[in-house]
Amino acid sequence: MHTVVVGTSGVTASDVLAVARGGARVELSEEALAALAAAREIVEALAAKPDPVYGVSTGFGALATRHISQELRTQLQRNIVRSHAAGMGPRVEREVVRALMFLRLKTVCSGHTGVRPEVARTMAALLNAGITPVVHEYGSLGCSGDLAPLSHCALTLMGEGDAEGPDGVVRPAGELLAAHGIAPVELREKEGLALLNGTDGMLGMLIMALDDLDTLYKSADVTAALSLEALLGTDKVLAPELHAIRPHPGQEASAANMLAVLKGSGLTGHHQDDAPRVQDAYSVRCAPQVAGAGRDTMAHARLVAERELASAIDNPVVLPGEGRVESNGNFHGAPVAYVLDFLAIAAADLASIAERRTDRLLDKNRSHGLPPFLADDAGVDSGLMIAQYTQAALVSELKRLAVPASADSIPSSAMQEDHVSMGWSAARKLRTAVDNLTRVLAVELYAATRAVELREGLTPAPATRAVIDAVREAGVQGPGPDRFLAPDLAAADAFVRAGRLVAAVETVTGPLR
Repeated sequence: MHTVVVGTSGVTASDVLAVARGGARVELSEEALAALAAAREIVEALAAKPDPVYGVSTGFGALATRHISQELRTQLQRNIVRSHAAGMGPRVEREVVRALMFLRLKTVCSGHTGVRPEVARTMAALLNAGITPVVHEYGSLGCSGDLAPLSHCALTLMGEGDAEGPDGVVRPAGELLAAHGIAPVELREKEGLALLNGTDGMLGMLIMALDDLDTLYKSADVTAALSLEALLGTDKVLAPELHAIRPHPGQEASAANMLAVLKGSGLTGHHQDDAPRVQDAYSVRCAPQVAGAGRDTMAHARLVAERELASAIDNPVVLPGEGRVESNGNFHGAPVAYVLDFLAIAAADLASIAERRTDRLLDKNRSHGLPPFLADDAGVDSGLMIAQYTQAALVSELKRLAVPASADSIPSSAMQEDHVSMGWSAARKLRTAVDNLTRVLAVELYAATRAVELREGLTPAPATRAVIDAVREAGVQGPGPDRFLAPDLAAADAFVRAGRLVAAVETVTGPLR
């Protein structure tokens, strides 16, 4: 099994995906263990002094003015975890929790948190054992980090609360730790706070969304090309020299992908035949501009994610070179929250333009010779009429999900935490948006492949033929009388979701951009 080694300088997005989605093992580098030990020495030295130090010998948040005596500090750290593990609602997905745990471990290993090496080792042991804490949907305001979600993870480290074992069964965390030979952690000064204060949940979800969207934007180029082909449009608008004079990198890549898919098509260029038209509709002609803008948004989001992956986010932080512990505001989730919301806007717009192309394929007044609703016997058959209704409902939901969470703030902790990022909420709705975008593209794929097959006497592009063959092999049926449609749409969704659409095209075109 692949192993990810965590050092002091952060991790990569590939590391996060390997652990969260691929079940990769985690090891701590000798450098990280040394940094952990050095930072811990600073914390223990400060803890021994009579002067109060926030997070080490004081309360937290609005209660930070109380100095906590040494005999109560273990109780203080245990209590902050128990009290902050206050999430509610449905369970969060396993991959999200694994990303959350791994990214917190990444920051712990930076040497800026003051956590003992044995705590970091136990965090790695949980991941390697496949033990996943039960984390709930609601509880994070995205400031002071993802407090409630991270607290549920820390609770498992203590052997308390519930967790899911590698067999998928939820049991008391203490039982699971014992079954895997893992000793629960007794938290000491600063450690409880250090396990709770980070943007790890929202960052993990950002990284996974970017991974999914990379495939979906390529998929959207393919479905747009298929729709252009089915509508007998022109591929002249995809010429590289046209996109060179508006040099947005994403637009250029999207147009190049569409052109590669359409190479050798016998359906393009018929816009001057029986019903001449000067230009294709915006949803066809401007596909590279819309998908390209989304790609460039993703590039910005990746930059933010890379910076966050290289960060050590905690409050207070240990500054080893200066031997001190300082309060700060680095836990604020605004940088991540903004790009999460930005991606939700881009996803909604990509879905919107795909739905408009689907509707055009189904409308006999705009489809340039295709049967109404791509039906076998229109009137007797309804064809794909209601498939487009479903797609439209998904797009409408995506537009609601595009309303930015980060524009909101709600005060907490007796007005001490009076401005929050809502980054966790932005991440949760982005996951739903990515899911729905996949379904929208699946409906366009279903309609476009059927429409191409109905263009009798015209030969589609080799890449299009490869897609049709692959999607039919996957159980998505072609033209014909009305049938139970939901299984076909589910099969098309699975086809897109698994990356098989892109893979089918790339057997002909080579790697898409």
